[in-house]
Amino acid sequence: MAMKCAASSAVRSLLSSSSSAFSRNLHAQGEKKKIVGVFYRGNEYAKSNPNFVGCVEGALGIREWLESLGHQYIVTDDKEGPNSELDKHLPDTHVLISTPFHPAYVTAERIKKAKNLELLLTAGIGSDHIDLKAAAAAGLTVAEITGSNVVSVAEDELLRILVLVRNFLPGYHQAINGEWNVAGIAHRAYDLEGKTIGTVGAGRIGKLLLQRLKPFNCNLLYYDRLRMNPDLEKEIGAKFEEELDAMLPKCDVIVINMPLTEQTRGLFDKNRIAKCKKGVVIVNNARGAIMDTQAIVDACNSGHVAGYGGDVWPVQPAPKDHPWRYMPNHAMTPHISGTTIDAQLRYAAGVKDMLDRHFRGKEFPEQNYIVKEGQLASQYR
Repeated sequence: MAMKCAASSAVRSLLSSSSSAFSRNLHAQGEKKKIVGVFYRGNEYAKSNPNFVGCVEGALGIREWLESLGHQYIVTDDKEGPNSELDKHLPDTHVLISTPFHPAYVTAERIKKAKNLELLLTAGIGSDHIDLKAAAAAGLTVAEITGSNVVSVAEDELLRILVLVRNFLPGYHQAINGEWNVAGIAHRAYDLEGKTIGTVGAGRIGKLLLQRLKPFNCNLLYYDRLRMNPDLEKEIGAKFEEELDAMLPKCDVIVINMPLTEQTRGLFDKNRIAKCKKGVVIVNNARGAIMDTQAIVDACNSGHVAGYGGDVWPVQPAPKDHPWRYMPNHAMTPHISGTTIDAQLRYAAGVKDMLDRHFRGKEFPEQNYIVKEGQLASQYR
């Protein structure tokens, strides 16, 4: 607990201090900016933890700093439709901050409406809620806080793997419903040891997951457009697979760790899912739209997929009647894996640093750019 407090204190000190440097600034330095933040609402939990900065009420902990510099800071959770609070403020917004957990969908239409817009910032990682081609064409900069919540997401993936492989959820429901039926759990509960686990994508999160799986003595596979450094590959004990469709039938567990792009949207359709081993467990904390929604439902209903878990949905918030809420053997939650308190402090500090760089007309760290000078980052091309 002492270590956690120390870490939180260190990050909070970064939030309260001045930073340094962003890419190109379209307006004169020193100009007062209008910044709009779109976050989920904390409601009754807003004051429960002083480090709960990722909600509307917490406002990333940067309101006092921004206003002390003379900037206007509007924070809302109202983001849907032309009459939303977001749309009301778009015409004179200079900087728009959003998160993957309650995304402001920045369409080409909204970009046209935002005549003063300079910068789109993602508080977290994953900027597919933005029409990146339209942003590039409009000369906007898009950036995110690379690495801010990769540990959080990798830990959550490991949690969901264990929950599904060990068939935890039926036992939990028995406990709260006053039932006791060991057979109803044990008939499809397995050890993780000795199972083959493959990650589709081995970037920052995928590598962290593989490292965390190593002590479980699993057979580890990965598919990615880039092969790992041989020393790291040997240290983790993971085997590179050149073809996705060749890896899938080998896996007892498949974890999705790739960005949502034009190429990956709907990648796991009914044909690709059919190539997976019968009884496979799939965990997806990447993006919901990488999956064909109905194909996952059908595969879970038929038993071809023994369990599907994740925190990402094709549209967020997910509608109440979304079929993933009701399919069997799922471990779905709202989009939460990357917004732990620790992650919030990291991405809030990152947002402050990036805004400070923007105000000073300085460059961002190169890895944080998603769109820069009309060019998309390589993972989105």
